[in-house]
Amino acid sequence: MAVRIPVRIVVLVLVVPLRLGWDALVVSGAFLRRALRPLGRALDRFGAQVLVPVARAVVLLAEGLATACWWLLRTLLYRPWVLLWRYLVVPVAVHGVATPAAWLYRTLLAPLGRGLARGTAWAYTRLLTPLGRGTGALLRAVLVRPWTALWRYVAVPVAAGTYRWVLTPVGHGLTRLARGAGKVLGTAFVLLGRGLLLLARGVGRLLRVLLVTPAVFLYRAVLTPLGRFLAVIGRELVDALAVAWRVAGHVSLAVGRVLRLLAHHLIGRPAAWFYRGVCTPVGHLVRDALWRPARQAVAEAGRAVSAALAAARATVSAARRDARRALFGGPREPEPVPGVPGRARNLGGAASRQTVPGAAAESEITP
Repeated sequence: MAVRIPVRIVVLVLVVPLRLGWDALVVSGAFLRRALRPLGRALDRFGAQVLVPVARAVVLLAEGLATACWWLLRTLLYRPWVLLWRYLVVPVAVHGVATPAAWLYRTLLAPLGRGLARGTAWAYTRLLTPLGRGTGALLRAVLVRPWTALWRYVAVPVAAGTYRWVLTPVGHGLTRLARGAGKVLGTAFVLLGRGLLLLARGVGRLLRVLLVTPAVFLYRAVLTPLGRFLAVIGRELVDALAVAWRVAGHVSLAVGRVLRLLAHHLIGRPAAWFYRGVCTPVGHLVRDALWRPARQAVAEAGRAVSAALAAARATVSAARRDARRALFGGPREPEPVPGVPGRARNLGGAASRQTVPGAAAESEITP
């Protein structure tokens, strides 16, 4: 209790300005969100109605330019090289190079190669093979057989005797010497290990007395009570922060209400009075005295213009019909076709009806 009340007082004094600033930022963020949302919608509409069509037009223009450039490059660069390759390079290569080369191969190089192959085979079979066999036999008789006899009857017996009578006794002696040296070194290492173990035990006891025991005493006698005290302070501090944050919220709410009442009485009511007492009558006056008469006048003028245009179109249509009738006559009437009942044709000409003689009688006789 002696720690809780001072801590809560200090934390409350420190937290209230922070909570007021936080609530002010929250209110400002909400206001900016409500204010910037229409701007975002306007920008969205501007992008959808202006930027997107402009981008599409730019894309179409770029596609048209790319198509034109591709056609121009194909016409100026690709097609001339294709025509040059097809009608100049290929015929020259086929008729000027490939055909003479094929003729030269068939008539000269192929018979010459066959003759060289036959001559080479004859020389290998009749000349080189007997010469190689004789040379091999000579080399075996001169080089291989002496060295084989030397190795078999001289080198191997000498090496066996040396190993048996020299190297084996020397090896046995070295082995016995190594065993003795190993026993001596093993004993020395055992003694050295025991000494090091005793030294390590002494050093461990010394470190335990000098370091471990004071560290355990420090932990038990100092650090543990201090940690418990700091834990209590931390819990109280966390509780104080929570309580102070809630109290600061209530204080911030009260301050916000006071500021809202002041803004309502100092700004809102005068603005509402000005809107109702000044702006609304002036707006009604402008609407009744200027806007509505102007709109009605514009509507009447539009209707008059529409009527005048309709009358002009009707006059022009009537004049066109009269001119057509004066130039080409009245509407053509269908005329009966001779010998086919129920059929008629229009022979053209004047507006007067022309009938074919005997068509009426035939139509009456034919059942």
